[in-house]
Amino acid sequence: LIREHSSASAKSTPMHTLAMLLGALAPLSYSLQRGAVSTASRGLARGKGRASHLYGCAAEPGARTRFAPSPTGSLHVGGARTALFSWLWARQNGGQFIIRIEDTDTARSTRASEQEVLADLSWLGLEHDEGPTAGGPDTPYRQSERMQTGLYQELAQQLVDSGAAYPCFCTQEELDAKRQAAEAAGEDPKYDGTWRDADAGEVARRMAAGEPYTVRFKVPPGKKVKIDDAVRGEVEWDVEATVGDFILLRSGGMPVYNFCVAVDDAKMRISTVIRAEEHLTNTVRQVLILEALGFPLPRFAHLSLVLGEDRSKLSKRHGATSVTQFKEQGYLPQAMLNYLCLLGWNDSTDKEIYSVDELVAAFSINRVTKSPAVFDIKKLNWINGQHLRALPEAERAELVGSHLASAGVAKDAHSAFAAAASKMVAEKIELVNDASPLVRDVLAYPLGETLSSAAAAKLGGDLRAVCAALVAAHKAGQLPDGAGADFEAEWKAAVKRMGEALGLKGKSLFMPLRVAVTGRLAGPEVADQVKVLALAADGAVCEAVPFGQRMEQLEKALEAMQAPVEA
Repeated sequence: LIREHSSASAKSTPMHTLAMLLGALAPLSYSLQRGAVSTASRGLARGKGRASHLYGCAAEPGARTRFAPSPTGSLHVGGARTALFSWLWARQNGGQFIIRIEDTDTARSTRASEQEVLADLSWLGLEHDEGPTAGGPDTPYRQSERMQTGLYQELAQQLVDSGAAYPCFCTQEELDAKRQAAEAAGEDPKYDGTWRDADAGEVARRMAAGEPYTVRFKVPPGKKVKIDDAVRGEVEWDVEATVGDFILLRSGGMPVYNFCVAVDDAKMRISTVIRAEEHLTNTVRQVLILEALGFPLPRFAHLSLVLGEDRSKLSKRHGATSVTQFKEQGYLPQAMLNYLCLLGWNDSTDKEIYSVDELVAAFSINRVTKSPAVFDIKKLNWINGQHLRALPEAERAELVGSHLASAGVAKDAHSAFAAAASKMVAEKIELVNDASPLVRDVLAYPLGETLSSAAAAKLGGDLRAVCAALVAAHKAGQLPDGAGADFEAEWKAAVKRMGEALGLKGKSLFMPLRVAVTGRLAGPEVADQVKVLALAADGAVCEAVPFGQRMEQLEKALEAMQAPVEA
């Protein structure tokens, strides 16, 4: 077993190889632990004490987590965070991360949406161990396909046979009338139990006659359900007072959502269920189903909502909300993971930038807060910029070059021009997509507009002196070739000579020089801009003002500058 897992671990990061080995040795102890959880949970339901130590957040060798998206649209960042936390917990404990597609909403679920969600998870690096594309021992992993196996109907009948569920022959009209009467009386419109203790002979007669019926769960009188949620702490429900006898199978045999989820989590041996807080109310039904079927209860961790900056639920009106949108806008997957993990979690330090391996090592469910997290796009941009600058230069050049080519700035993503542009913008951009407008600005030369500004006027005589010296040096052939191999060193030496000749240094030299060369008061390093401009002749697609033309414009502007009036 160790030998087999060691081979698999060779593909894993060193930080969790030990945890993976422990996970490989865990099946027996894990089964015992799960049995203990089940026993303790049943005792808890009977009011015989708490089992918080079993619901705690200590290491869980062999943990099995799942992400169960409904393929009705793009992957929302809130869902991506849920998937990330589930993936991290599984990876940290050498377990398995399972993808299960909950596609029973046939009117809205599409295979195209499923593929988009899976592609987004793959782009983020959240590869699954079992699922619709990876396969696994619990196939199929699409709920619609699992329905075709008769699994849910078989277990519903098991509950009926054990007395934990019963057929209900109420028509929709009858149920509507009951609900309206309850609402009129100011009561909770839950099912009144008409068929709960019906005569067995009457039930058999109606079934024999082929009358449609639903299957309802029989909630035990006075029943209470309590869980020790890893995020929210103890949560308790008075079941009879809140949910009543709920439906497991609709007429025609279609299982309802909560029944499917409870059964699938049990059959797939999910040990920890990490999901959004909107599913908290579903937990009571799922716990009742699991207990009645004799399945062990998983751990639960319900994550708070992700809010917009106005503290309302994050939605399209706040801007990009799907993983696909962020990918298209030039965000890095590792930066997205870093930021999503910080939405409701921290490791009790001031650290904000994490690699994926560092997240695997540091993450713990008990550090997840139950307070809502606010999605701060400025913070995400800053984190993305940190990750972008931390990339090896060649990798960053590949990303920026590809973007410049697709944005119609560079002819070739791998050209010398694209590489120089990538180096030039590295310290100025937070997103890859920020590169193209910045490079376009560098290739333009808005000298006239800048010279007419109040900021340029403050440069006074220093600006005129530097402009004159630069034009003279250009005409004399004393400026280095921007495409030359030693350009940076040669440019630095030329600027130093100019400063010494003019008696200028520091800001008095460099600010006028920036205006003269680039036509702007701010931007990337001047030497980097000159190099990019030189390489643009062969590498750029968009319009550029060559250095020679700039000097011609500068000379004309210099002629128009008025000499200071002497006192």
